[in-house]
Amino acid sequence: MSILVLGGAGYIGSHTALELVRTGYDVVIADNLVTGYRSAVPEGTRFYEGDLRDFDFLDKLFQTEKIDAVIHFAAFSLVGESVTNPLKYYENNLCGTKVLLDVMVKNGIDKIVFSSTAATYGEPENIPILESDRTCPTNPYGETKLAMEKMFHWTAKAHGLRFVSLRYFNACGADESGTIGEAHNPESHLIPLILQVPNGKRESVSIYGTDYDTPDGTCIRDYIHVTDLAQAHILAVKYLMEGGESDIFNLGNGVGYSVREVIETARSVTGHPIPATETPRRAGDPARLVASSEKAKKILGWNPCHAELEEIIASAWNWHKNHPNGYEK
Repeated sequence: MSILVLGGAGYIGSHTALELVRTGYDVVIADNLVTGYRSAVPEGTRFYEGDLRDFDFLDKLFQTEKIDAVIHFAAFSLVGESVTNPLKYYENNLCGTKVLLDVMVKNGIDKIVFSSTAATYGEPENIPILESDRTCPTNPYGETKLAMEKMFHWTAKAHGLRFVSLRYFNACGADESGTIGEAHNPESHLIPLILQVPNGKRESVSIYGTDYDTPDGTCIRDYIHVTDLAQAHILAVKYLMEGGESDIFNLGNGVGYSVREVIETARSVTGHPIPATETPRRAGDPARLVASSEKAKKILGWNPCHAELEEIIASAWNWHKNHPNGYEK
């Protein structure tokens, strides 16, 4: 069975491609390498360099390879950048997905798993967040991901497509082999930023806001290991292959950790003091974001295996200390 992983040279895409290979799937990867890395592409896959917005590239790929299902990671995902350059996000995320769906319909490919985000919810109504809760994004990144979900919904109605949208929370950690991990430029995620301190890349880590309505005053987030995310994508493919109906699932551990707790755990894991600097809040940061993943557990049979924060940070540190410059030599 052949699975096309779009964006398979990126962080979550490469980990999912690796898990697919380990599970015995035939894996095809397409990536334009704008934010992904060729060296992150796992062995045992077939790689095509090209852009999601290029109809002819995708059409030729679908005619060359016999694709049974698609996993779609090919989207820009920096919240801050989406606010300052929203049209970049609409052009890539929305226009690219429109081209992809055109090509899938043309070639009779009717199953897709979509990498969505908790940013579709915006400020949460409830904690933990349910799939049925209101969606009201507070930035263009979340807005484009929600619009992509709706594009799948209406294409499914018109053309018989079936999709699974996976809304996940804070992806983190690295594969246990230490061969692939998280590498963004610029880096904006908390755990890699914290680990830049013991790696000598920065003097301290910033804590944005210490006056939130939380036990220690800092933001609380739901951290989910990237390998657990990868397994959820594989289960979603299997669900569609077995005739499952289109659906949306949250992916998280259902447990929230504060910024201070994450820093303290990183100090313990690395043995480094990791100085922290307290700074004012950033605009648009909710106090708490924690997922309910009961639906994914019940319907997909998903069960996170790397839920402990210490294990998550240890796997990330194993990658970062051996690859201080990411995939760059």
